[in-house]
Amino acid sequence: MKVLVAIKRVVDANVKVRVKADNSAVELANIKMAINPFCEIAIEEAIRLKEKGHASEVLVVSIGPDTCQEQLRTALALGADRALQIKTDESPEPLAVAKLLKAVVDQEQPGMVILGKQSIDGDNNQTGQMLAALTGMPQGTFASEVAIEGDALQVTREIDGGLQKVSLKLPAVVTTDLRLNEPRYASLPNIMKAKRKPLETQTPEDLGIDISPRLTVLEVTNPPERAAGIKVGSVSELVEKLKNDAGVL
Repeated sequence: MKVLVAIKRVVDANVKVRVKADNSAVELANIKMAINPFCEIAIEEAIRLKEKGHASEVLVVSIGPDTCQEQLRTALALGADRALQIKTDESPEPLAVAKLLKAVVDQEQPGMVILGKQSIDGDNNQTGQMLAALTGMPQGTFASEVAIEGDALQVTREIDGGLQKVSLKLPAVVTTDLRLNEPRYASLPNIMKAKRKPLETQTPEDLGIDISPRLTVLEVTNPPERAAGIKVGSVSELVEKLKNDAGVL
């Protein structure tokens, strides 16, 4: 079967995020960018399914300007077979992303779609669920273990109460959690080979999808600085401050 993996270009997780001086957005100029960490896990899982013989092809898709081709090339170097860029200078909202991916699913007819459970910039945790609803596929979200048994996909989900196991009929949508796997590193020979692999490009217009925003960002600000803590000499002094200063008792 074919596995479709959606990936997103985000600010590298090790970079301290800065807000623009006009508070309009996050500063992206001259900032190191990378594949969203949860998307890296999705790529790794798709490649492992191929290595086990469950998948015949891994297709990675990213939505954004030409700069996202860097992340697509990285995915190719990691072991993906094909890459598709949906070219737009807009920053589509989760519903628009789900509609674009649904159009790609209709074209490619994958046996499984794997996404990160959320991106570390928007932190919405919505696209996978919306895609499942639009395509009518069953979904296994927050996956910490994935196994294919016959025609069924067994997904172990991380939930508040512990672990939940669900059995899904393929094709299905899976969103990855942190403990699903540990992504590999791309080797230098594979990075060089990835530069020569073809990269397909489409636009939202080609797919017939309107990605006009439904929300307007009014302002982006840094979180308020936390006040410094204090040390107390005894339990009685702690109770005194909680009662009189903090007003919580």
